[in-house]
Parts: sequence; C-alpha cells; structure tokens
Amino acid sequence: MNQAICPRHAPADHPKIAPSKTGILLANLGTPDNYTYWPMRRYLNEFLSDQRVIDYPKWKWQPLLQLIILTKRPFSSGKAYESIWDKARGESPLMTITRNQSEKIAAEMDNRFGEQVMVDFCMRYGNPSTISKVREMVAAGCDRILFFPLYPQYAGATTATANDQFFRALMEEKRQPAARTVAAYCDHPSYIEALAQSVEKAYASFEKRPDLLVVSYHGMPKRYLMEGDPYHCQCQKTTRLLQERLGWGKTELRTTFQSQFGPEDWLRPYTVDEVARLAKEDGKKNIAVVAPAFSSDCIETLEEINEEIKESFEHAGGETFHYIPCLNDSAEHIDALSNIIAENLGGWVK
Repeated sequence: MNQAICPRHAPADHPKIAPSKTGILLANLGTPDNYTYWPMRRYLNEFLSDQRVIDYPKWKWQPLLQLIILTKRPFSSGKAYESIWDKARGESPLMTITRNQSEKIAAEMDNRFGEQVMVDFCMRYGNPSTISKVREMVAAGCDRILFFPLYPQYAGATTATANDQFFRALMEEKRQPAARTVAAYCDHPSYIEALAQSVEKAYASFEKRPDLLVVSYHGMPKRYLMEGDPYHCQCQKTTRLLQERLGWGKTELRTTFQSQFGPEDWLRPYTVDEVARLAKEDGKKNIAVVAPAFSSDCIETLEEINEEIKESFEHAGGETFHYIPCLNDSAEHIDALSNIIAENLGGWVK
C-alpha cells in the first residue's frame, strides 16, 4: 500500500500527504448495533428524526416520537430484528451483505483500475457512519469521492437523505475532495438483467410455476408523490422493464408497496392486503414475491415479507408462498453495480 510522504518540493516539516486516489463509497440505510432496547432506541431515534423520512414539524413530531413511539417501538422492532439476527457474527444480515458487496466490488475495481481507487461502505443511520468513512477516505488520500446510495429507485427518504449526509460529511473536512453522487439506476440494463436472472433462477427451482409474481417495493406517503417525488414512477418503470425482459404478459406481475407507517394514505396497493386479496378473491393460491427496491435483504424482506406478508397470504387461503431473495452479493449484482460505478468514474480514472 502506498504510504504518505512529504511533497517533493516542500520543507521537511510539511505534513505528509497520501498519494492521490479516487474513493468509491457505497451507502445503505443502516442497522442497529444490537436488537436490545437501547441500541434499537438510538437507531430508531436517528432514523425517525430525519425530516426526509418524517417531514412533520419538529414541534409536533418530536414530543410524539420521544414520549410515546420510542418508549414502545424499540421492543417490537427489537423482537423483529432478533428473529433475523446473526448471533454468531453479532450483526444484522444487512451489515453482512453490504460488507460482502463492498469487498467484492473492491476486488472488481482493483481488477479494472488497480490502486487508483479505494472502495468502502457506510450507513445513513448507525454504524459505520458516513462521516467516519468520508474522513477515512480523505486521510487515505482520496481527493475525489464517488458516493453511491444503493437504492435503484430514487426517493427523498432514501437517496436524497443519504446524499444529504454525505454533503454534511464533506462540510467537516479541511481538505474537501471533489465529489460525485450516483443517480438512481432503476432502468439500468445491467440492473434489470440481474433482476430478471434472479427471477428466472428462482422460477426454475420451483416445483410449480407461481400464478403471479408480486413485485413489492417499500412504500411512502402518497403525498410525497403529489409533491414531486419520482419514486412511484421509477418503481413502475422497473416492473415494466422487468416484465419486458422476462417476456411475460402484463397480468403475470403485480406492483405493490409495503411498510406503511403512520396515519397518512400511502402508495397503493399495500402488499400485505393485496396478497390476501389475491388468495381470497382472485384465487391466486401460489405466488412469488420479489423486492427490487432493496439492494440487500434486511428487516423489510426477511421479517416483513417472509413472515408478516406470507402469514397474511396463508391466512387468506393461499397455499404456496415463495420469496425471491434480493440481489445481495450475487455475481450478477456485483457486475451490475461495478458497471454503474465504472460509468460514473468517467474522466476520473483510466
């Protein structure tokens, strides 16, 4: 590894400077440090205090959050996290998968660009923090940083808040690097191809072809759509491109939205209600569910889809429920993410 040195024409007491590099910083949502009460409360407080996520006025929202929600919710959320927690590693699946993605992308970037680049990952909420990783990259000599929020579809509550935190981190640096952010990649050919291959592989392993593929995305208040957030449109586009790539008819896929929170009307149809309706009213007794908005399996997929939503389907008379895992650190996904990174590094590396 290249060591920091004193610049050639500088005086002997000049601070040592690391050789120039380009940093690639992957960013995911985050995870609590543990599923017990206080780690869960700290994590939920940071997440639910983000006004990109909950945009109510602070004077109205914070008393409710601090006095009621954060008194009770760490217990229920902690129980959900405990059901998926990797106790041997002492971490959530999201942390394990994001680390694996980072390591595999680092190997691919080394193959393509050598020591010109440095790859790492951070979390918007919890650890490792965005600020700490930006600081490490700057100290390592990164005078350019490509920041990559791992959200295929843009939303203010995901992509934008990750970018916000990245810019806040830059504000703290004495020697601020040049910066780029990677745009949403909901329609990138490599991403659609990886998604389609994951569906095809899963279907090939099923004894019986499902009656329907439910394409479930994380939800958001409908009001955000009306205020200009493009998330809903980008989700619909991903489903359409997936359907076209698979060569299926429009009736073989259904777009739904999950993870509703609070009293507002959210994007519909709600996944948990729709799977029950499909079983009860439409006679769809054998379904598969895929979650293209998540780059890694996490609490919303492993616990919510594979437990809560599955239970809703079965209670309504559904018989066979298949969850198709996220792309995670599959070779196809790493290739897609690496292609997107390479495109965004244009002019920065050879």
